[in-house]
Amino acid sequence: MIDQYGWSLELGQDFAPHAAHGHVPGRVTVQLRGHYIVATDHGELNAQLSGRFMHEAEEAGHPAVGDWVALAARPEEGSGTIHAVLARRTAFTRKAADSVQTVQVVAANVDIAFLVTAMNGDFNARRLERYLASAWQSGARPVVVLTKADLCHDPEAAIAEAEAVAVGAPVLAISSLTGEGLEALRAYLKPGETSVLVGSSGVGKSTLVNALFGESVMDTGAIRENDARGRHTTTHRELILLPGGALVLDTPGMRELGLVEADEGLGVAFDDIETLAGECRFRDCSHANEPGCAVRAALEAGVLDPDRWKSFRKLTRELAFQERKEDHIAREAERKRWIAINKANKALKKSREKW
Repeated sequence: MIDQYGWSLELGQDFAPHAAHGHVPGRVTVQLRGHYIVATDHGELNAQLSGRFMHEAEEAGHPAVGDWVALAARPEEGSGTIHAVLARRTAFTRKAADSVQTVQVVAANVDIAFLVTAMNGDFNARRLERYLASAWQSGARPVVVLTKADLCHDPEAAIAEAEAVAVGAPVLAISSLTGEGLEALRAYLKPGETSVLVGSSGVGKSTLVNALFGESVMDTGAIRENDARGRHTTTHRELILLPGGALVLDTPGMRELGLVEADEGLGVAFDDIETLAGECRFRDCSHANEPGCAVRAALEAGVLDPDRWKSFRKLTRELAFQERKEDHIAREAERKRWIAINKANKALKKSREKW
């Protein structure tokens, strides 16, 4: 069964130490609060984390949908206990919307990230740039998917706007209702490979999964005609095995996508600006008033979109702020650790002096 979910010889070699402990491999297909559904050669098992693993693993180290795990299986009960997560090939992550420190793994071990946005009112070039930076950083190949083409009055304009910011990523316009563009999208779905659908609520991710599957496997919501927004329907992440053997991971809509250590991804997503910056006369050019600034020249000539430049600067500042914040948190944690060590040493010294 796990062969259908992308199990490979390489994964088998990585799993050998866990097999020596009597554990079996499985892939997380559903992540729910407090437990997981894991596909194994014993069938789907309802699994929970071992107490030790839960205590020792940081939140980002907990299993996510798409992860390969080592578990003690109890097939007669339809259950199991997860003891470890295998190293991830790729990971689509984000900062939790209400946290500076918490990293959430949206999807693990994905090959393609379908960045889904609707053409009938949801499209936002600045948000797409953010998604592209995160996708490139994850290690997955991003593909921009513009849904609801049947509801768009000027699809060519939306496609052109998406292509202007999707540097190095293909852009597909589709309609799950009419079937337009679905064959082009299916060309990216390969047996044993995993794709993830990410995007805001109501853009048609679950409807797209149903269209690819050929029947209704995910709940969907109708579009509100007054503001072109859809009702949020997916409440958990789920890995779906399509009839052709490809795997697709549906995710709940994300209002925010906080970038996580995405310097490299940002550089790829904004490769045009990175290239311009490399042509500046001075290596440490701030792109303000220095002579020979290629970025300023491109802005003045209308070659570089000012909004795109503002977006790049905003995301760069966001990453720099996070880095400073994380450094401060790390320094504070280290300071508290040494305070605790010194207190323990003083207490030990006092107890020895009494004796």
